[in-house]
Amino acid sequence: MAILVEHDKRRHEILEKSLELFCREGYDDVTFQKIADACAVTRTTLYVYFKNKQEILVWSIRQLTTNIESKLSEITRDDSISADECLRRVMTCILGECSNYHRLFKVLLPYLLSIEKSGIQPGVRVRRRVIRIKHILSGVIIRGQNEGAFRRVPIGTLNDLLYSAIETMMFRIAVLNENDPSSLISAVNLAIDGILEK
Repeated sequence: MAILVEHDKRRHEILEKSLELFCREGYDDVTFQKIADACAVTRTTLYVYFKNKQEILVWSIRQLTTNIESKLSEITRDDSISADECLRRVMTCILGECSNYHRLFKVLLPYLLSIEKSGIQPGVRVRRRVIRIKHILSGVIIRGQNEGAFRRVPIGTLNDLLYSAIETMMFRIAVLNENDPSSLISAVNLAIDGILEK
């Protein structure tokens, strides 16, 4: 059992350090050897955990999104806050995490473009990673509607509206070099105000 725990711990450390390296140097400039060096392991040891740097990036993103999902679940489990406050906190958390990991989005854009060139549809990969976040948003919207806090608007439409703010944040980071979420948080709060039952 201890070996499995150490194996998982080492894998987690490799993913954390690799993510930092990808964010600092960009996907194209990172090599398997650089990852091994950053993790203080040999390339042979690194191959025990991952077959290539693409797999490391994908698992790093999974680990990051899992951490974000965990934070969002913690917010949504807090029954002491109203549905609208819960939705505001969830969106603020997501946009804040986008800002915290702004360098990652600069890495993701070229990576997604490169896998598209190889015939892989990047939209499928992205949707797979964000589906739980969309489910969390839908859950909060449904809660608000059931409690009578939110107007009865189509859940999918409202979810798309809120998720578009997240996509906007990613675009601003990756393309426009902006990573301050405050204006988008204000816009999201205005949208949430618009769905409140009067």
